[in-house]
Amino acid sequence: MENLPLFGPSAPEEGWVPAPRYLLRRRRILHQLRNFPACDVIEVGCGAGMLLQELSARGFRCQALESSPQARELIARLSMKTEQMLNVHEEADPAWAGRFPLVMAFEVLEHIENDDAAMKQWASWLAPGGTLLLSVPAHPRLWSAADEWAGHYRRYRRQDLINVVEAAGLKVEHVECFGFPLGNLTEQMQARGIRRRLPATGPDLDHQANSNRSGIERDHVMRWYPVMRSLPGQLALRCAFAAQAMSSGLPFGNGYLIRARAG
Repeated sequence: MENLPLFGPSAPEEGWVPAPRYLLRRRRILHQLRNFPACDVIEVGCGAGMLLQELSARGFRCQALESSPQARELIARLSMKTEQMLNVHEEADPAWAGRFPLVMAFEVLEHIENDDAAMKQWASWLAPGGTLLLSVPAHPRLWSAADEWAGHYRRYRRQDLINVVEAAGLKVEHVECFGFPLGNLTEQMQARGIRRRLPATGPDLDHQANSNRSGIERDHVMRWYPVMRSLPGQLALRCAFAAQAMSSGLPFGNGYLIRARAG
């Protein structure tokens, strides 16, 4: 494993490296958490658990809910390398009600058919005054083969996302649109590659199977990772971070990040 400041933890030897969209999202998440005190936190759909590895190193007491068997196996292998054992659950625990000052779910809600019920469940885990931080793919007009490959049910309009969060009894404090322009470009490139690989019968619409692999499969990124981590690649990434930050208040990106608070 390696841990570069610009990329966070990665494990090329295990076939997991951060995709550009992950890096763009991670940058904005860490910005939102920059002054957040260490506390008990649970992440829904943690994938490889790399963000929780970072937060754990900062003193956060981390747990995760992850339904994908492949992801849980990867987390177990990675934890042996880092000696930071994450507490990963396959199913929700009734004891979580009102427990967590921070609940996170990044690129998860769009995988769930009944998103209203999921949001209400997550909100119920928040301690009084607790914070929910989550991200989703933005703009239905950007729907592509990449969404089908990942097992998505939908992409979100800004107001639709706010409505789902508020219907769960939470107060929205911040919404931003992230990813522009690098995230838009790489998502289009990924969608073209997926279309070329699709069988003549069309995409596999087994949402659960597609969802299980989407958080950890990085075959499409591995060949580009040496370029990304090179000096020119890192300079380009810093420029992308700056462009994303400057445009976060505009509807140009391909994802939404929202922060909300429990009453």
